[in-house]
Amino acid sequence: MAKISVIGAGNVGATTVQRLAELELGEIVMTDIVEGLPQGKALDLMQAGAIKGYDTSIIGSNDYADIADSALVIITAGIARKPGMSREDLIKTNSKIITDVSKNIAKYAPESIIMNITNPLDIITYVAMKSTGFETTKVFGMSGVLDSGRFASFIAEELKCSKKDIQAMVIGGHGDLMVPLPQYTTVSGIPLTDLLSDDKIARLVERTVNGGAEIVELLKQGSAFYAPSAAIVSMAEAVIKDSKRVLPASAYLEGQYGQEGIYFGVPVKLGASGVEEILELKLDENQYEILRKSSQAILKVISQLEV
Repeated sequence: MAKISVIGAGNVGATTVQRLAELELGEIVMTDIVEGLPQGKALDLMQAGAIKGYDTSIIGSNDYADIADSALVIITAGIARKPGMSREDLIKTNSKIITDVSKNIAKYAPESIIMNITNPLDIITYVAMKSTGFETTKVFGMSGVLDSGRFASFIAEELKCSKKDIQAMVIGGHGDLMVPLPQYTTVSGIPLTDLLSDDKIARLVERTVNGGAEIVELLKQGSAFYAPSAAIVSMAEAVIKDSKRVLPASAYLEGQYGQEGIYFGVPVKLGASGVEEILELKLDENQYEILRKSSQAILKVISQLEV
């Protein structure tokens, strides 16, 4: 069986481990710097297996050595933005955390594929790639699957139809400048633009862009983890099963979409070797302009990083 390691035993990490275990995708290791936390959650999840009917091995650890021989390493470690903390503070703190995490992945699991979840996602995924020295195709970030899921959920609510029938597409940076693509979003093959007015689509797009912030505001403390973990596991399954799924991910661009040397949310073919292909879509000028603004903001931060 494949070995999957999850770095970080917080809400996102632990819920990801639960979903992975229930699918029996492989042996799982959950690590965290807090002593007892991953061990306690792993024990709880192991006991749940007797009730839910899964036999997945789940190990909780504070030792990076336990991630050895992992096929896939999922990074959920880091801090969330707190009141009074600037975006720059978040970048600085999480960049240091992920640099250390990445060096340990390179040391103990040098043949692994890395999926990063830590925010600011596109920038931290770049840090992980640089810090490990891995090939760019072996390091990617989870962004567009989550954003597309939110877009699809809002569309289903508006149309009063099943979420199962909606295929949504969101690309761009994982933040305020993401780009939902109505022209590539369908309901049982019917273009969204044939079903909803431009004004209604614009409203749903705006809600999608602010989807994470809406949850943070409602929770008061903490941020989303159910939908993020579902997105993580859909991507993890594509890697472990080598299923070549076409999913939006934060991938390293080398000229695609007019961008060079940054991680950015785009449709990719995902398999056992990571990002196996980047698919280029035709966009309208307004969408290209948002992509340019987003990439410029990312490039500005990257130029200031010490990695």
